[in-house]
Amino acid sequence: MSITASVATGLTTSLAKAARSCAAALLPQNCFLCAAPSGDTLLCAPCAASLAHLTAEHCPVCALPSPASSACGGCLKQRPHFDATQAVFRYEFPLDRLIQSLKYVHRLAIADFLGRELAQLSTPQRPDLILPVPLSSARLAQRGFNQALEIARPLARSLGVPMDITHIHRRRDTTPQASLPWKERAKNIRHAFECEIDLTGKTVLLIDDVMTTGATLNELARTLKAHGAARVENRVLARALKD
Repeated sequence: MSITASVATGLTTSLAKAARSCAAALLPQNCFLCAAPSGDTLLCAPCAASLAHLTAEHCPVCALPSPASSACGGCLKQRPHFDATQAVFRYEFPLDRLIQSLKYVHRLAIADFLGRELAQLSTPQRPDLILPVPLSSARLAQRGFNQALEIARPLARSLGVPMDITHIHRRRDTTPQASLPWKERAKNIRHAFECEIDLTGKTVLLIDDVMTTGATLNELARTLKAHGAARVENRVLARALKD
């Protein structure tokens, strides 16, 4: 990066911070969860601290709890098509309220907050491509936006990695995964995606809000590897833990 570009970038960052400070002073807001004053942030400090982070000891492949952070029995028995998973939080109250409000009440300000949380995860290996899990055209028209895309934006900006939203599609409108028993989800999502680009040798980072059984991410990873992807990693806001 040239000196001029560095100065411009620094100036832009400083102006953005100044704008946020002015907004906080002129337009203070209340915490989304408890309604206490929260300045220019979505959550007040106590509510932000109440979000349950994923335990440090978890399977590096699927992110379920695992002693010594070793691969869990499920991944050893049947290796998923994806290679690794990172998650910020456990999917439980009050984080579930935030995600549900984003998806179903269209509170898009939540996406920026959650996206910045996602971007704070370490990135040991820089990906070649960031891919928000695509919605079907029918679901996208119904909701009006793709929450995975919205939370992926801060990460793509911070890493300087291109984000593809045009070449990988959900080819059919499947039954919502959340409405199905866990054992039926893999069958429901089978052959749901199509890829229109050559990914030979590429590392792809998949972005989604919640990972439950991992069936959707696994099927998408299978599709990407069939088109040459060398490595597929998941980065999700929250991991639902099995009972």
